[in-house]
Amino acid sequence: MKNNKRYLTIYEQVREDITTKRYHKGAKLPSKRVMAERMGVSIITVEHAYELLLEEGYITSKEKSGYFVIFDDKDIYSASPSRKENHAASGPVSNTPPESPAYLRKRAIDNLDFSYSIYAKTVRRILSDYGPMVTEKSPFQGLYDLRRAISEYLGRSRHIEVSPSQVIIGAGAEYLYGLIVETFGRDISYGIESPSYQKIAKVYEAGGARLEMLCLVSDGIDSRDLWSGNMKVLHITPYRSFPSGVTASASKKREYLKWSQQNDGFIVEDDFESEFTTSRKAEETLFSIDQNDRVIYVNTFTRTIGSFVRCAYMVLPERLLGLFEKKSGFRECPVPTLDQLVLASLINGGDFERHINRVRRHNRKS
Repeated sequence: MKNNKRYLTIYEQVREDITTKRYHKGAKLPSKRVMAERMGVSIITVEHAYELLLEEGYITSKEKSGYFVIFDDKDIYSASPSRKENHAASGPVSNTPPESPAYLRKRAIDNLDFSYSIYAKTVRRILSDYGPMVTEKSPFQGLYDLRRAISEYLGRSRHIEVSPSQVIIGAGAEYLYGLIVETFGRDISYGIESPSYQKIAKVYEAGGARLEMLCLVSDGIDSRDLWSGNMKVLHITPYRSFPSGVTASASKKREYLKWSQQNDGFIVEDDFESEFTTSRKAEETLFSIDQNDRVIYVNTFTRTIGSFVRCAYMVLPERLLGLFEKKSGFRECPVPTLDQLVLASLINGGDFERHINRVRRHNRKS
């Protein structure tokens, strides 16, 4: 085991101990010194692992007392406090995005441009290698080369293990939202975070969907709204939801999954920018911890590469592949073949991940 990865092994082991109830809510974790002796590592390594657990909401620290479990995967969420009580405890979120100088500096850092020279060189090479083939139409799901590149990237970087057949390419996230409505139909309700990025609701409404607006509190959607709603599809942005900045806690993510299982519902996980997290590890996705095939993962290259790239993708659970093909398989992929081949090359060649890692390093220094 490489030294710089030992903290991830400890993080994953302690996380499993917490989620499997070896450490219950309120339990005190072994001290950093005790854990270091037990695992045969340095105290600094354990400290890094505990910091990750803190960031994701599994534990909390108390000065001079140690680390305690706050992860709460209780069986009945509908018995949660009223919305008024919940807001009093956790605080309402604002519709106004943060505008402090520190926030604006962070946004500037987050928006470090992808190298134009690398992008241009890749385009020239693809044109030279493929010639007139770049003008051919793409299959409706997208080119296999790009779908395979995405599935391999998700496996090694996000712990999302899927086949290329589960990946759907589209011209922007909004286009994919429309396909989701087309797939599930207009006879059900769709739950949306409130507040949320305004285009999400507009796209669903344009597709004829009925919406239920679900109030956000400090750790995600208010439990009362979640469990009393009639929606069958829940659209969430678990990492830094815009404009509130709310990130779903580890407990809330499991609550969303439990809701989907108990209500025969599905979750659209809109993973807009978590690849640029300041954490030492990739953000935990709902798709990666879902064991019941009920999460649709959506991401876009517009954020990670640039607004000039009108390409996004979604990953379907296997149980939805047949329904999707039946409802939307007649469509043509709107992303040009040239663009798809360029993206596949950037991912396969490592330029895409090197860019993300560069931005993450800058974010951690800010």
